[in-house]
Amino acid sequence: MKIGFIGSGNIGRTVASCFLRAGHSVVMSNSRGPETLTDLVRKLGSKATAATAEQAALADDLIVVTVPLYALPELSTSGTKDKVIIDTMNYYPLRDGHIASLDNGTTTTSELTAAHFPNAHVVKAFNSIIASEIETTAKPKNDPKRRALPIAGDSAKAKETVTDLIEAIGFDVYDAGDLHEGFRFQNGTPAYCARADRSTLVDLLQQV
Repeated sequence: MKIGFIGSGNIGRTVASCFLRAGHSVVMSNSRGPETLTDLVRKLGSKATAATAEQAALADDLIVVTVPLYALPELSTSGTKDKVIIDTMNYYPLRDGHIASLDNGTTTTSELTAAHFPNAHVVKAFNSIIASEIETTAKPKNDPKRRALPIAGDSAKAKETVTDLIEAIGFDVYDAGDLHEGFRFQNGTPAYCARADRSTLVDLLQQV
C-alpha cells in the first residue's frame, strides 16, 4: 500500500517507519510544506516521499491523520472520499482549548474527525500508545508477551484493513466497537498507554 500521512510528528514518523518495514510506501506531509521534510524522508528511506497534505491524501486508500486536535478544522477534505482514515488524535484541553462536546462526553475525538471527513471511513488507532513504544514493544505473532492495541470504527471493512496493518507491525488488535467506543481508550482512561495483552485490555476498557 501507499499510505499518506497528514502530520509527521512523533506518532506519524514512528508509524511510518513501521509501515515501511512491513513493505508499504509512505507519503509524508506537515503544515509547513514538503521542503521541511527532506531530512525525515532521507532517514525513512527510498519508499518515503514528501508532499503537501492534499497530495498525501491522494495516496491509495489509506490516510493517517496525526496532528494536534486543534488543527483538525483546518485540514482539507480533498481526496478523502471513500478513504480509510486512521485517527491517532487525543484531546488535551490545555493545548487544544476546551471543546464543550468533548468535555461533556456527548462526542469523541474520532467522531469529530468523522464529521470533518464525512465521506471517509475513520478508525481510531495508535492514540493509546506512547510513540516510541510502537517500535520498542512490538512482538512477533504468537509471542506470549505480545501487546494488544484497541481500535474503534463504524466500518467493519475499514477496521479489517487497519487490523491487518497493526498486526503486521507487531501487535494484536482488539476491536472496541463503533467509533463512539473510542472514549474507552482516550487519554485519562485505564486502557490509555497500558501495556496489556488482549484479555487484560478488555478488562481495562470495561472500567470506563
